[in-house]
Amino acid sequence: MLRLAPPLAIAILIGPIAFGLIATLLPAFGYFPALGGNSISVQPFLALFERPGLMRSVLISLSSGLVTTLVAISIVAIFVAGWSGTNAFRRMQHLVSPLLSVPHAAAAFGLAFLIAPSGWIIRIISPELTGFDRPPDLLILNDPNGFAMMAGLIVKEIPFLLLVILSALPQTNARQTTQITSALGYGRIAGFILGVWPAIYKQIRLAVFAVIAYATSVVDVAIILGPDSPAPLSPRLLGWMNSPDLALRFEASAGAVLQLGVTVAALFLWLVIEKAGSMIRCKFAMAGRRFTHDRIFKNAGIFSTGLAATVVFLGLTILALWSVAGFWSFPDALPDSFTMKSWLRSMPGLAKPLWNTVVTGLMATTIALIITLACLEQEARTGKTGGSRALLFIYLPLLVPQTGFVFGLQLFFLWLGLDATMVALVFVHLIFVLPYVFLSLSDPWRAWDVRYARISHGLGAGLNRTFWQVRLPMLARAAMIAFAVGFAVSIGQYLPTVLIGAGRLPTITSEAVALSSGGDRRIIGVYAFLQMILPFAGFILAGLIPAIMFRNRRDMRAA
Repeated sequence: MLRLAPPLAIAILIGPIAFGLIATLLPAFGYFPALGGNSISVQPFLALFERPGLMRSVLISLSSGLVTTLVAISIVAIFVAGWSGTNAFRRMQHLVSPLLSVPHAAAAFGLAFLIAPSGWIIRIISPELTGFDRPPDLLILNDPNGFAMMAGLIVKEIPFLLLVILSALPQTNARQTTQITSALGYGRIAGFILGVWPAIYKQIRLAVFAVIAYATSVVDVAIILGPDSPAPLSPRLLGWMNSPDLALRFEASAGAVLQLGVTVAALFLWLVIEKAGSMIRCKFAMAGRRFTHDRIFKNAGIFSTGLAATVVFLGLTILALWSVAGFWSFPDALPDSFTMKSWLRSMPGLAKPLWNTVVTGLMATTIALIITLACLEQEARTGKTGGSRALLFIYLPLLVPQTGFVFGLQLFFLWLGLDATMVALVFVHLIFVLPYVFLSLSDPWRAWDVRYARISHGLGAGLNRTFWQVRLPMLARAAMIAFAVGFAVSIGQYLPTVLIGAGRLPTITSEAVALSSGGDRRIIGVYAFLQMILPFAGFILAGLIPAIMFRNRRDMRAA
């Protein structure tokens, strides 16, 4: 049975994307018999290109992907180069790591509540430093250039990129290389960039591509923080797809194909940036400059990383405050009173979204964990890892923009009669949960000392008994952490939930984003805080369950 696990995983990762792309391409070229499209035509594209502000939307999406990735990877690279191996680095790592579980929408709401004209940052300096006794008329949120949206994406991508770089570091001989470059007189950052970075980047390249793909096609963060006149391309596509005018489905499908083109263009431009960066690095290496005076860059790296973490944590704190705030007038830094009225008022509407969120997350993550365990055990027994091709399959749902194939999946489920069902919703969440569960668990699983298995076999235990009684218990903590990561990913899914659920299977995330157009910060705070607390609860349980299981086994406790 284990032999079926890898093909099943590949089918889950590739099949829906292939079907979704086909079901997107056909209506994009006018073929959708259910809506009267019986022939191939370019009319949907002609109608799309007549849309006002379309090129502006494309440019915002394209620049968002490139700027977000370039800034985030630069900050993380300089921070790791300047501080890896130090106590400050370990403390910052512990500070930033929990942020990986925070959904993008919750982080975006927190940032919005901080930097808005009536946000907390302006409140704490007003009126003493600004003279404002009422919110200033400044276009900070939803600015036409998308700077607020890019800032929200940057602070969320920094923890992700830091995690993948930390995973790659042990395989690069970074310490020995930096010792050699230091002995040759190079500064800490220069030695790292010239000697270690190429080996690291080779391993994290697909993760960087995934960040580009996400940032060019993001929907929830764009709705909360992005411009709206015009909006980036993906939010506009969502509006057309959900329009009561069914004829817009053709135009939305054509737009989804255009979104694929935007992401491909962003990736192509990133390859150009890679080439230019490589040439600059080689030029500096050949020039022999040591760049020993790098304190400014070191401080900038740790300051920027710490600032990103602080912004997210502070934003989440403000969300929590708004959810229990009584009267809170501008420019007061804190509310006059605290009350649970907002929670009590929200309770009747919270039950269904909360149930859908938890059930969908648990089911999708459980299936993903079972498939992952089966794949890794089959790999351990056969010694076949699949190499770079397997890694590409794993990253495929993260590299293809969601708008590029989820639109098609919605049409496919409509044709099957499975739209707005829990089965369809769990399945589409599984597509995005499985890669994260596999990536989280694969390294600890492969690092397990096989001598334990040899001892078990020597005592007469077979392969299955060794798996259930030795390997799985010893890796239970890693499996639970992978489960928590997958659960957090499921909670953060917005576009698949809105489209596949067709509005009849709301989740906490879809409801929170829907509330962003309203002005009641207290209700938004309730939903966004709940969206934030669910992943944290998953990670807390991931730590508690193994601790309870192994409370009487000293060597199985966490170090």
